Amino acid sequence: MELTGAQIVIECLKEQGVDTVFGYPGGAILNVYDELYKHQEIRHILTSHEQGASHAADGYARSTGKVGVCFATSGPGATNLVTGIATAYMDSVPIVAITCNVNVPLLGKDSFQEIDIAGITTPITKHNFIVKDVTKLADTIRRAFRIAQKGRPGPVLVDIPKDITAAKTEYEFCKAEPIARVTDTIREEDLAMIKAAEKPYIFVGGGAVISGASAELKEFVHKVDAPVCDSLMGKGAFDGTNDLYTGMLGMHGTKTSNLGVSECDLLIAVGVRFSDRVLGNAKKFAKQAKILQFDVDAAEINKNIRVDAAVIGDLKEILKRINAELPQLGHEAWIAHILDYKVKYPLTYQEPGLTGPYLVEEIYRQTDGDAIIVTEVGQHQMWAAQYYKYKNPRTFLSSGGLGTMGYGLGAAIGAQVANPGKQVINIAGDGCFRMNMNEIATAVRQKLPLIEVIVNNHVLGMVRQWQDLFYEKR
Repeated sequence: MELTGAQIVIECLKEQGVDTVFGYPGGAILNVYDELYKHQEIRHILTSHEQGASHAADGYARSTGKVGVCFATSGPGATNLVTGIATAYMDSVPIVAITCNVNVPLLGKDSFQEIDIAGITTPITKHNFIVKDVTKLADTIRRAFRIAQKGRPGPVLVDIPKDITAAKTEYEFCKAEPIARVTDTIREEDLAMIKAAEKPYIFVGGGAVISGASAELKEFVHKVDAPVCDSLMGKGAFDGTNDLYTGMLGMHGTKTSNLGVSECDLLIAVGVRFSDRVLGNAKKFAKQAKILQFDVDAAEINKNIRVDAAVIGDLKEILKRINAELPQLGHEAWIAHILDYKVKYPLTYQEPGLTGPYLVEEIYRQTDGDAIIVTEVGQHQMWAAQYYKYKNPRTFLSSGGLGTMGYGLGAAIGAQVANPGKQVINIAGDGCFRMNMNEIATAVRQKLPLIEVIVNNHVLGMVRQWQDLFYEKR
């Protein structure tokens, strides 16, 4: 059947199973919005600002594992998505951003509200497209969704000139195909490293959440019989209430995890990228250990730290195959040593009265650890990571790689829309809250029952901490 480009956009979203779009209209994208109006099966959430739409799509994706979708118009509408796209890129979140531009003949002529959004977002997307031929529109959108989900997920942008949304061409329905899980062959040497270790430690990152590998990870941990630490992005992949869990690793981590990793003889890195916040001085990191890394992205191997062996592929598939080959191991003395560290160096705070850690612990008690916790960025973010015990994946949503102040409220909106039966709580500092506080209007308009907690200390807490320590309190 013959459809306009705008109709094709909506039909392709339906092919992909999209039920929600976050966005903000404008002149260039009105043809698409007019078609969206005619298809009430796709819910549209009108945000207060395009940045809020991109963060909401991100929160939707992180909390569900599905692709989040956001819309924006040309020029400033498109550029307002940039911070949200970059946030998703740094944390490997699958979103598809659809923007519209000026008519094809006006491109490159500094036309009103024209911007080269494809050029701007090239460094912060897995891929992006500008569609100048309506006959290629459907396949481009389908390809965008595949790229966003395949391998290491990430954001993809599709820019469509307004005249392409009005042009007509033949459209034929195409069912979305599932993304195949792949892995390279696991070598016997990799299994031998695990079997030979006397003091193994397992370091879990966001890849374990993204791949849905929690069940396989739990089996792997108990087969290896090793303590577990995680990164900020790895929260909930392994049950935070399990005795083998020792907390985060790195500059915001626990003393137990940092001492344990410095003493282990094998560090098994599961879906981590070894960020600077974890490594500190890379030359001194885990000096006594061999490092075995599992990751879907070959570019992460030996990028920030040299490893002794690596398995490239989907983490769920890697762990499934290794679990089938690995015998039950035992490291009772090593486990006892690490558990002794947990008793000796607990994560505590000494300040009497109302403090950030106390607040987070009280939220944990009130929710029985069963909420989706979203954060902004700063001290409150670290308290939320340290003092709330995450039992399940996709229950901690936070901007890790980019550290985006203003991320949380939009992401909480996306998570609440995607999970109407769950309690969603955004923990914010007053500085972050003021970045995108306008999205409160979105939450109220949509009657979303999310809770916004503001830690109002009247400063940028983490910035002040650095100024106190390094700038003589200036």
